[in-house]
Amino acid sequence: MSETILKIEGLSKVYGGGTRALDGVDLTIRKGEIFALLGPNGAGKTTLIGAVCGLVRPTSGTITAFGYDLSKEWRAARARIGLVPQELSTDMFETVERAVAYSRGLFGHPPDKARIEEILRSLSLWEKRSSQIRELSGGMKRRVLIAKALAHEPELLFLDEPTAGVDVELRKGMWEQIGALRERGTTVILTTHYIEEAELMADRVGIIRGGRILMVDDKHAIMQRLGTTEAVITLTKPLGELPASIAAFPVTLNDDGSELCYRGGDGSGKGSEEVAALTKALIGAGIDYKGIDIHDSSLEDIFVDLLAQEETAS
Repeated sequence: MSETILKIEGLSKVYGGGTRALDGVDLTIRKGEIFALLGPNGAGKTTLIGAVCGLVRPTSGTITAFGYDLSKEWRAARARIGLVPQELSTDMFETVERAVAYSRGLFGHPPDKARIEEILRSLSLWEKRSSQIRELSGGMKRRVLIAKALAHEPELLFLDEPTAGVDVELRKGMWEQIGALRERGTTVILTTHYIEEAELMADRVGIIRGGRILMVDDKHAIMQRLGTTEAVITLTKPLGELPASIAAFPVTLNDDGSELCYRGGDGSGKGSEEVAALTKALIGAGIDYKGIDIHDSSLEDIFVDLLAQEETAS
């Protein structure tokens, strides 16, 4: 089992007006993983990151990072943590290279031009090293934020909406860079609105809503446990009722009997196998069909369904 480098227990944050941003959050992060924290706007993602990075003072609960209690030894822990904030917050008149070098010195590391060059090259920023940050595109500015966060060689890196406002091509490039960080042994925690990022990159996924963690699990385990297969079979002739051989499947007829709707299986492929068996049963029952549309749940489908269930329950 991987080493635990971050442990959050009973973490709550209540602001002066009574707004509860975090509500008893428990979370454990393992060394070397990519962990995606998903949730709607206002769910508490940025507040949670702020609490770990020393930007938000919790109302209650404990945070332990690398064995340090952050309420007492936050400087030692923070030196091993990097943060790429959601908002662009840097001196826009500073050059790229100087801004990144300054961030390294801020955490007590000696100058290292070779390391700064390595970081800038890995983020395709080397050719822009002498440019003022204000001259860069939005995507390049976000890359500068990542470079600044990497300058002191953190072991744990927080990425708060790292690809917000970045075009598709740059987004894919940044996914590759995040994967390369993991290859070097950096533990990455990211929040994102692009759930495809979590599906593509994350080892584990946490879902947060209303300041509470609804679920944390291995990405593939979530897909298998909560994933479903949906199929719509368009019939050649409408059916008035389902024969027993067809009714044995998890299917329903639409109102005019022209479509047969299947929903079942899981994320392991069982649903596709069952749909194949259903089509054979239709042929065996003498029921012709002229089209079939099949869809397996994505992580986004599961996320939306879970939030909808939570909304109904509350």
